[in-house]
Amino acid sequence: MKRALLFWGGWDGHQPETIARRLQSELSPHGIQTDLSDTLACLENEETLRGYDVIIPCWTMGSLSTDQTKNLTAAVRGGVGLAGAHGGTGDAFRGNTDYEWMVGGHFVGHPHVGDYTVRLTTRQSPITEGLPLEFAYRSEQYYLLVDPANEVLADSLYTHEGRRCVMPVAWTKTWGQGRVFYSALGHDPKEFDDFPPALEMILRGIRWAANLV
Repeated sequence: MKRALLFWGGWDGHQPETIARRLQSELSPHGIQTDLSDTLACLENEETLRGYDVIIPCWTMGSLSTDQTKNLTAAVRGGVGLAGAHGGTGDAFRGNTDYEWMVGGHFVGHPHVGDYTVRLTTRQSPITEGLPLEFAYRSEQYYLLVDPANEVLADSLYTHEGRRCVMPVAWTKTWGQGRVFYSALGHDPKEFDDFPPALEMILRGIRWAANLV
């Protein structure tokens, strides 16, 4: 049995407790026991963090202390996985460059809210194998600043202010010995039911970060 730490809190608009409990229930059948924490005090001890296989931030905005940042980034660098979705991971701890570098990118806005298409960039990954090459999605479309060294798994076309670009939606990377997965999908828990490939990709990404796949 793998062990995960999922800490939730921050801005209530992302329904962090609902998301955390949904992920906890979804991960259990996949051999992941998830400890939930509604406080950042869970990041106070690096050795405790090193006892987990994967850490899942679900904390929009907020801030980490210097010691909390050091403990979290050191645990991942030492081999603990990191995985998460949407603002709970990609819009957490704004301006904390060590955290943002570890995740591989960060949210800067969502000028488009509505329909768009998610496109897989590869099926040569256990995270995307067998998923639809494209699937419709309806939600906030995140505009992100990203690490060019990320291994992008899915993207979308983004049109904003007369310009069109390819925007990463999900990626993997490494941070030292740790595996890192991020997906920009999952603003509302209802999206997990409306768009099953989005949930499946997140669950697989967590399992990959935990070295289960």
